Amino acid sequence: MSMQRILVADDEESMRWVLSKALRKKGFAVDLARDGDEALRLIRSESYDLAILDIKMPGVSGLDLLERVREVKADLLVVIMTAEAGMKNAIEAMKRGAYDYLTKPFDLEVVDAIIEKANRAREMTMQVSTLRDELKEQFLMERGIIGNSPPMREVYKTIGKVAPSDMTVLVQGESGTGKELIARAIHYNSRRLVKPFIAMNCAAIPKELLESELFGHEKGAFTGATERKPGKFEQANGGTIFLDEIGDMPLDLQAKILRVLQEREITRTGGSQSIQVDVRIVAATNQELLQLVQQRLFREDLYYRLNVVPINLLPLRERREDIPLLIDHFLQKTCSELDIPMKKVEPILLSRLSNYGWPGNVRELENSIKRAVILSSDPLLTIDDFPILISGHSGGGQDSFDELSLEALVDRRLRISFANVEKLESGDVYSMVMEQVERPLISFLLEKTRWNQVRAASILGINRNTLRKKITELGIEMKKE
Repeated sequence: MSMQRILVADDEESMRWVLSKALRKKGFAVDLARDGDEALRLIRSESYDLAILDIKMPGVSGLDLLERVREVKADLLVVIMTAEAGMKNAIEAMKRGAYDYLTKPFDLEVVDAIIEKANRAREMTMQVSTLRDELKEQFLMERGIIGNSPPMREVYKTIGKVAPSDMTVLVQGESGTGKELIARAIHYNSRRLVKPFIAMNCAAIPKELLESELFGHEKGAFTGATERKPGKFEQANGGTIFLDEIGDMPLDLQAKILRVLQEREITRTGGSQSIQVDVRIVAATNQELLQLVQQRLFREDLYYRLNVVPINLLPLRERREDIPLLIDHFLQKTCSELDIPMKKVEPILLSRLSNYGWPGNVRELENSIKRAVILSSDPLLTIDDFPILISGHSGGGQDSFDELSLEALVDRRLRISFANVEKLESGDVYSMVMEQVERPLISFLLEKTRWNQVRAASILGINRNTLRKKITELGIEMKKE
């Protein structure tokens, strides 16, 4: 969209007349102000594409007005007019945010040139702003980070603080916690968002090919190198490179990554020429890098270069309050992709999913939701749609017992909500619960061991006499095969 409306502020009537006539002849709508106060009032109440302000006016001066404009209309392009040629006024105007300045007297051709340049800058700014909004919107829609737990809120704060800078970030967390999403969020909230985001999994590429992938190679550098090929660092120039699983990178390549961080340059495999690169590095690992440093498997100097801003992602089992939000997000996303009506989960299933350990973290949860939505023909998803729950494996170690079943069990026996456990009085809850747990457990193992009591006792970690006693006490019917 081309520039249309311009404000001219000058206490000299002749200057206002000359500029307004010339600008209107070019097709611009022009408003005039006699002093800084009037100009500020117009800027606050009207919408302008460009303001041309005299540096010396009654009331608010052009330079002071410039600072106020930055507060009121930060995107308004301002050209300052000054009758005093010299470096001081020019520097001061540009320091306070002026787009350009004119030294009186000036030719109208100079005004035309500045307006044309400002028009191109404005259009470019609008294009970049639009692209930035589109990219952010696309990122939020397609790959949004979901979670409102205290640990995730801290992650968001860190992203907000670090994204505008070029600081190196190290994202640490188990597989499936969303480390690449964090890297993308940093990129799409930085000044580099219109430049490339290149992701590279250091563990997925054979070591002998990793150097060529990262730094590129010259023709004839090795067998099969039939032409020059730029590497990931060159492809990411101006943008962000995400080095996933950097703990798996060989030591010799670690030295070259260190050089990129220190010198901002690379050398292609088989080449001798240094190539300057402007790349922000975000690294990630699911390993304890300090342990690798102690084992001399990871360079200590590189570790401290990468660990400028650490972001630690907790496993899903340690931020369970985010699970319902994630479930809803993945349900909407999957149903939208399949173009089917939105499916829901029954309350008992939501509780079971929230209590499951999720060893594969967010990635495992998303895949489980996708599978259930695709395979189920019912609009309401149930536990039957999640074999991972039916198998009885929690995947979370300490969370293997179903809390919901325990609550129902105690509630049936004591007629009181498990949530109000502090109100419970003395009773036989322990023996009652243990009986309910032991019977199915012992029956299951006896069946799996073909009713071999010696084998079942060994698996349980108890002696055979104890097992025989439990079988009698619990009334377990022995079978023979």
